[in-house]
Amino acid sequence: MTVDERYRLFVEWFDANMPDASTELKFDNPYQLLVAVILSAQCTDKRINQVTPALFEAFPTPEALAASNAETVFEYIKSVSYPNNKTRSLLGMARTLVEEFGGEVPSDIDSLLRIPGVGRKTANVILSVVFGKAAMAVDTHVFRVSERIGLTTDSKNPLQTERTLMKYLPEDKVARAHHWLILHGRYVCKARKPDCLNCSIKGICRYYQKNG
Repeated sequence: MTVDERYRLFVEWFDANMPDASTELKFDNPYQLLVAVILSAQCTDKRINQVTPALFEAFPTPEALAASNAETVFEYIKSVSYPNNKTRSLLGMARTLVEEFGGEVPSDIDSLLRIPGVGRKTANVILSVVFGKAAMAVDTHVFRVSERIGLTTDSKNPLQTERTLMKYLPEDKVARAHHWLILHGRYVCKARKPDCLNCSIKGICRYYQKNG
């Protein structure tokens, strides 16, 4: 099977069976999604969705969050992974939004990457989910599943994976493909024990073809 064929079959199956795939993080505006994505690093979306309602009620705007302090913010997010680091990131993010961007989440990657707590993955999530741009955020699920299926080959890092996926995926499918890969990795193609028997795309999967 050629790379082009594998991509075509991958897109066809998910387009037909998961056409409305989207993030499982709950949010009402760009600021809330940015907060949720920063918090979600190395933590489950389920946990983040348990934490954010109270956090958003206490700090409904970047201005409100920027005016707070580490001790107060920490109490709202202490149940997530790395709460001290994420407290600093949230406060830095809010203050940067207020001071440099008028309290608005910017819509270009260079500006997003200037914000504390925002790396390339987080920036691409915002560009894709909020602004509808063809941006591929590569987290651990996307990195792992892309390699297993055979959409990428011997990727050394997330940026290499991102570039390969962007090269072969149709532009209008990139945003949804990000969610396809995440959800497939979260519920079927799990890290320790992929559920190949119940996988509907094993016919195009390089890992399954090799390991059965």
